[in-house]
Amino acid sequence: MKYIFVTGGVVSSLGKGVASASLGALLRARGYKVTAVKIDPYINIDAGTMRPYEHGECFVTASGAETDLDIGNYERFLDLDIPAGSNITTGQVYQEVIRKERAGDYLSQTVQVIPHVTDEIKRRVRAAGERAGAEIVLIEVGGTVGDIESLPFLEAIRQFKFDEGDENVLYLHLTLVPYLGTSNEFKTKPTQHSVAELRSVGISPDIVMVRSKEKLPPEITRKIAAFTSVRENRVFSSFDVSHVYEVPLALEEQGLGKTVEDILGLERIHPNLGVWQNAVKTIKQPAREVTIAIAGKYTAMPDAYLSLMESLTHAGIANDAKVNIQWVNAEDLADPSVTDADVRARLDGADGILVPGGFGIRGIEGKIRAAQYARESGTPYLGICLGMQIAVIEYARHKAGLDGANSAEFDEYAPHKVIDLMPEQLEVAGMGGTMRLGDWPMDLQAGTKIAELYGVPQGGTVRERHRHRFEVNPAYTQQLKDAGLVISGVTPGVEGRGAGLVETIEIPGHPYFVALQAHPEFKSRPMRPSPPFAGLIKAALDAQQA
Repeated sequence: MKYIFVTGGVVSSLGKGVASASLGALLRARGYKVTAVKIDPYINIDAGTMRPYEHGECFVTASGAETDLDIGNYERFLDLDIPAGSNITTGQVYQEVIRKERAGDYLSQTVQVIPHVTDEIKRRVRAAGERAGAEIVLIEVGGTVGDIESLPFLEAIRQFKFDEGDENVLYLHLTLVPYLGTSNEFKTKPTQHSVAELRSVGISPDIVMVRSKEKLPPEITRKIAAFTSVRENRVFSSFDVSHVYEVPLALEEQGLGKTVEDILGLERIHPNLGVWQNAVKTIKQPAREVTIAIAGKYTAMPDAYLSLMESLTHAGIANDAKVNIQWVNAEDLADPSVTDADVRARLDGADGILVPGGFGIRGIEGKIRAAQYARESGTPYLGICLGMQIAVIEYARHKAGLDGANSAEFDEYAPHKVIDLMPEQLEVAGMGGTMRLGDWPMDLQAGTKIAELYGVPQGGTVRERHRHRFEVNPAYTQQLKDAGLVISGVTPGVEGRGAGLVETIEIPGHPYFVALQAHPEFKSRPMRPSPPFAGLIKAALDAQQA
């Protein structure tokens, strides 16, 4: 296997994930088997217990791993399901090293960072590549060079070149070149210091990629090459673009793919980038536009809904439309002083409404009001996970006559707990990794909207990813059906979960009112949009013409 290590300097959040994913897309477009690994130096075991406001969304893989959001970028850009074990954290590494020490695996040695911790890091990187059957493994090291938490990981990746050989290892360093408007110049000093810091731990970058507001002029590229001892044709400009799907094209135009081929001794192959060219063309020159209101509670941190936003973009590409997002803070809608007329005023401009997943009671009543508005006004609605539970609560209260209906998550004394804890969750004491996670099957009912969306109009089983603890309470499904709610998808009989639990709902006669217990956004790709999201955008476009 070949290994490409991506490190960052100067500041965090430069876009190492997008840069790594874009390089992976260029290699995939050349026909190589590629996988990606994200190293996160935090001590958490995974991202499952971290606040969205602090860390962005928690991305769930098919195997049920709760990972950093960059794994989602890799899946979207590479059009692959990233296997388990591809998000490596300090917590995981030390947990395993301590387990081995307690088990006597080190034969009475003094257990140290070098070699025991670094060996465990290297083992995990190699294992991720082997599980994926990859020819090339992309490894992004989170944080910035100089962070104390990153030192064991930097030492481990330094050793790779000696273990695997120069021709099988490539180091790419991403830095920032700020532009000072007061002096009208790009400043390269931060990049110089960052590369010097990387060299101080024994790693000399083969490629320097520079983040900047605009494409760097040739004289700045030459200066960076001179001061970092990297060839000028190996300094690449990752400048701001209108959408991240332009990044692979911009980097290929500069010759990044060919440079990687040369350094790793790969065969020269002309890439097929048609998917990215078509996506960018649609994004830049759409035939139509729609506005989708997202009624959530993490609206101040859009990365908390990154996969949702990307899924809407994919759905827009499929419908040759630009999707504008209107952020609606569910907490504002929940304010008792906000009248129904105020709710209408805030949502009337939207062509569709999406209520996403989430946890906790904050903003719940606002989400319920958004679902009620969508149902009563005929505005296309898509509910995701909690968004489906919200729709059920709203329907139970206002159509099924179940006054005070609620979820046990928000009110354990509610007279009608139409949403309740799953039976297997009753004895769970911990938080991390204890929800229903990963791919689960859904049996879709013939003749329903959801079955049509998934291309199985006669009914059939499809799989989507899940991340939840609560379900629609089976004790109330008949009353909901009698009130007109269609339960269009249920769980088949599978080990660890009873058959017949509600997976999808819809409202007949409504232009588009669809909700799922699953998170279909995690499987959406630019080249294969999620069916419920594509259906929402189509319905929103149709509503414009009605």
